[in-house]
Amino acid sequence: MAGWDADARLGAPGQYPFTRGIYAEMYRARPWTMRQYAGFGSADETNKRFRYLLANGQTGLSTAFDLPTQMGYDSDDPMALGEVGKTGVAIDSLDDMERLFDGIDLSRVSTSMTINSTASILLAMYRAVGLRQGVDPEKLSGTIQNDILKEYEARNTYIFPPAASMRIITDIFEFCAREMPRFNTISISGYHIREAGATAVQELAFTFANAIEYVQAAQRRGLDVDDFAPQLSFFFVAQMNLFEEIAKFRAARRLWARIMSERFGAKSPKSLTLRFHVQTAGSSLTQKQPDNNIVRTTIEALAAALGGCQSLHTNSKDEAISLPSEAAALTALRTQQIIAFESGVTNVVDPFGGSYYIESLTDRTEAQVLEYLDRIEKLGGAIAAVEAGFIQKEIQDAAYRFHQEVESGHRVVVGVNQFVEEDAEPASAQRVDPAIETAQKERLIKLKASRNQTRVDEALAALSEAASLDGNLMPHIASAVEAYATVGEISNCLRRAFGKYRPVVTV
Repeated sequence: MAGWDADARLGAPGQYPFTRGIYAEMYRARPWTMRQYAGFGSADETNKRFRYLLANGQTGLSTAFDLPTQMGYDSDDPMALGEVGKTGVAIDSLDDMERLFDGIDLSRVSTSMTINSTASILLAMYRAVGLRQGVDPEKLSGTIQNDILKEYEARNTYIFPPAASMRIITDIFEFCAREMPRFNTISISGYHIREAGATAVQELAFTFANAIEYVQAAQRRGLDVDDFAPQLSFFFVAQMNLFEEIAKFRAARRLWARIMSERFGAKSPKSLTLRFHVQTAGSSLTQKQPDNNIVRTTIEALAAALGGCQSLHTNSKDEAISLPSEAAALTALRTQQIIAFESGVTNVVDPFGGSYYIESLTDRTEAQVLEYLDRIEKLGGAIAAVEAGFIQKEIQDAAYRFHQEVESGHRVVVGVNQFVEEDAEPASAQRVDPAIETAQKERLIKLKASRNQTRVDEALAALSEAASLDGNLMPHIASAVEAYATVGEISNCLRRAFGKYRPVVTV
């Protein structure tokens, strides 16, 4: 993409290239969505946490799923042993999803689901819950993460090889453009890339390289860019360098507008606007002196607000130790509310716009991201770069440099390598009751005994046949979900059709 003059780079809020924000009024019209990430143990326990947060002013739901659910295993699978409900809520079937959202009107709340390899299954479950509540799928709003490329690069909760995964993602784009137009079909994530050790520049570069692959895959399917691009969203981290993060978010908006306009010929303003969720950095939290994490989260949340995010999750102070306690989760939510309603930052659109330092950082970030995108393009794109191990190696090298700086004391982490309190009392940790795993398995046994097994078998057979052909898989996944086929049964059906991915080892 060719260079352009300073006035064109900056623009006005709500106007191309959206450096200063995607809306003219930004938070003066409405604050960002406060979407605290929650999920642990059983659907019933997580439902209680959802209700608690909503009652205390949260404005959107964000769901964490346990590792078996993320990896396509049922709670009674040997691979799930010891992990049920630990890193998020255990969801085996539509029955669990119904209990997860019991008493929560899906026509009035938007829900983000951090799910990737099994995103198609969880989306179909959410749609089915909506139908059972009498909510038309066209009225459901929310986001599925559904970003498989970053799983190969940084996070590793993949199941299928890249080609099969890209097919499923494109099926979701096509299905939702037709049936669920208010739902964000993907949250292209730099968060996990950065948490794995990448720099701010790498976070944007690898995220946009992945985004380019998704857009190209949809276009190869025959979808018009302006039909699906408005349903694309992004997910970034807010790290501890306040000014670098503000500049990163401003550069990201500008880069995406240019990529969509100049590379893909998008015409709709909604296709050009980068809408993004931010989560404060889990990797910045420390087990030692955990109260310090409240300050860290506040600085990071402020960067997200000053950078113009559309929704925000603030980490709880105890997340370096365990799942967040109810009290810590409330403090994290109150942190957002104090910033939004007491600090005055919502009264001004792009408060740092025009600052020499911020503008120069924004320009420099943009230029360095474009250099990376050019390198990835020469390798053949993001998928080729993943298969060659290039992106993984870049992240690993950046992470190593960071940790060396901490170990040497060149980078100060308060309470860890300076200002240490040797006799500090360890913080208490919230634990998931091991009995939850047993109860979840028992519930699964009862479900399988009570459902119409013939209907399940027919739905899974139809899905297997569809996987061997070229049609869209989503209607078949939806039929299996509504027959109460489980996450594991549907995933195993697709494993047999597509195989499992074996990663490239980089040194």
